[in-house]
Amino acid sequence: MPDSCCPPSDAFDQTRAVEERYGAAAHAQEACLCTPVGFDPELLRVIPKAVVERDYGCGDPTRWVRAGDRVLDLGSGSGKNAFICSQLVGADGAVIGIDRNVEMLALSRGAAAQVAEAIGYNNVQFVDGSIEALDAPIDDGTPLVADESVDLVLSNCVLNLVNPSDRERLLANIRRVLAPGGRVAISDIVCDQVVPQHLQDDPDLWSGCISGAWEESAFLDAFRRLGFEQVHYADRSQDPWREVEGIEFRAVTLVGDLPGSSGCCP
Repeated sequence: MPDSCCPPSDAFDQTRAVEERYGAAAHAQEACLCTPVGFDPELLRVIPKAVVERDYGCGDPTRWVRAGDRVLDLGSGSGKNAFICSQLVGADGAVIGIDRNVEMLALSRGAAAQVAEAIGYNNVQFVDGSIEALDAPIDDGTPLVADESVDLVLSNCVLNLVNPSDRERLLANIRRVLAPGGRVAISDIVCDQVVPQHLQDDPDLWSGCISGAWEESAFLDAFRRLGFEQVHYADRSQDPWREVEGIEFRAVTLVGDLPGSSGCCP
């Protein structure tokens, strides 16, 4: 599948750079990771302060959650978005957060009982895994996330952290796990031109949600090729979040739905 940039060279261990940066960010808030976003304070009220402060995103994909949804949160991090979703889907819905960072998983799992007690039900689970490997077999041989088991896939400033060599698998898995009529709401960073290799090879720029950004039109096309309809940017920041060597990086939220749904909008 065509992508917005070439695979990074072996100049640095990309996975390790992301793991180390986000592992540290689970213990101490890092202001420069992604962009600040406002959320409904009522939905944040039941979530522990440490979870809220250590959430790193660039949009609010939870706006596209519906009551009763089965939600998959890719790169769930501290768990803030998943805990917001748990309240929006209600007791009849379910939320799965996928993350591979040990420190972030400890933070989200440690807060789950407190949130469940506050809202009166427990409908969230946090799973250790890579978001591009949702088809990886678990102990009984079934995939980490089953086929057609999800109504909404969302993520918040995470897809840009996936190595371009794994993105075809990532996208195929997003399509695979969604039930007919399923939807996506993906907040991420995109750029207005292809990112050159020397910027991709910078560990700080990559782990900082910058140099792994999809080119803006390529990101839309990738989901259209998967068969999603009404694919568009529901949110797109007018001003760039960052500009590096003349390349503009901005926050967007991409939405789309599979045939058979009643539409991607809230």
